[in-house]
Amino acid sequence: MYYEKYRTDGWRWRLVASNGRIISVSSEAYVAESDCDRSIEINKASSAAPVRRG
Repeated sequence: MYYEKYRTDGWRWRLVASNGRIISVSSEAYVAESDCDRSIEINKASSAAPVRRG
C-alpha cells in the first residue's frame, strides 16, 4: 500500500492497495501541501482505531 498525493482543485491524497485499487481518499482538497501531508499522517495513525457500529 502507498499514499499518492496529487493536485486538482488543491492537494489531495489517496491510499492505493498493492493491486492498484484505491482504498481511501481525502475528504477535502488542501490549499497547502503541508496540510495534505498532515492529513496523511493522521490517517496513518488512526489504523488502530476501533470500529463502532452506529
